[in-house]
Amino acid sequence: MKAESLSIKGIVSVLGTLAVCVSAGFLIFVYVATGRVDLALAALLYMSALYVFMGLAMFLIRKKVVLFSKKLCYTIDRMMDGEKEPPRSFEKETLLSRVEHKLGRLFAMMQEREKSLDDEKQSLQEVVSDISHQVKTPMANLKMLSSTLLETELSGEQRTAFLTTMDGQIDKLDFLLSSMIKMSRLEIGALTFTKALTPLYETIAEAMGAVFLLADKKQMRIKVECDEGLYLPHDKKWTAEALFNILDNAVKYTPAGGQVSVQVTKMEMHIKIKITDTGRGIAEQYHSQIFKRFFREREVYSIEGIGIGLSLARKIIMLQGGYIMVESSSGAGTTFSVYLPNT
Repeated sequence: MKAESLSIKGIVSVLGTLAVCVSAGFLIFVYVATGRVDLALAALLYMSALYVFMGLAMFLIRKKVVLFSKKLCYTIDRMMDGEKEPPRSFEKETLLSRVEHKLGRLFAMMQEREKSLDDEKQSLQEVVSDISHQVKTPMANLKMLSSTLLETELSGEQRTAFLTTMDGQIDKLDFLLSSMIKMSRLEIGALTFTKALTPLYETIAEAMGAVFLLADKKQMRIKVECDEGLYLPHDKKWTAEALFNILDNAVKYTPAGGQVSVQVTKMEMHIKIKITDTGRGIAEQYHSQIFKRFFREREVYSIEGIGIGLSLARKIIMLQGGYIMVESSSGAGTTFSVYLPNT
């Protein structure tokens, strides 16, 4: 018979049978060896008392095991029922308290994992909802324009104008979806940053190059103060993306002939990248909202944009251990200060 197949009652029965056989054999041996009945009776009484004591001890142990099992099952049931915190035993240095401590740690890990999954699910739902909401307008415009082209007799000039408008809507959709994919991948942790000790000047130059044409078109002055020998451990590609989004806003919301300046300062713990423009500024009540996805002030609805750039920039900088601060007021320009750890 395999030990795994024996129950507690089976084990007790086997041990009891063995004890009776051993006791009977011992008593027979004592009687045969000595020939004295009184010694055999004394041995019988002693062994009987010993078995009574052992039986009582086994009964108490079994009772303790049953109680332990009940408490353990109760704790597991509470965990399975979704209790926020499983019941704990405050007995010191007992088997139950140690097991409950381990179960508590396991439960905390399960709760943390469940919360992480819930957060990811909520984030995904928000992204899907945002995409659906933002895509509706350009899709409706495209449908209306295509219907007009199909159903209406238009001159060559009118058709060209309609097609140009449609091309603009397609570009907007492409930019929107590209930005949303980047944001969703950042939020669910699907992207990893590769930090390398590279010149910060090159990263800023890459970001500036992407906004230069628009700035030149608006006859704006661009001023950069950055030590070309300043090296910083950072992800060049994504940091350039974050800086571009801030610079793009600076150029976009600054009137023609204005100025955008970038100043880099090395601090004890961080590198500070200060981006200042002479644009329309941001009212103080909006400072806490401008980093929200798709937030835009009503006053700038006439300017092309979808309101995702600053949200994306903040996420990129935060995931590298940095942060962004803003100083601005209506009509007085805006300063974004990007802080990145220099170690």
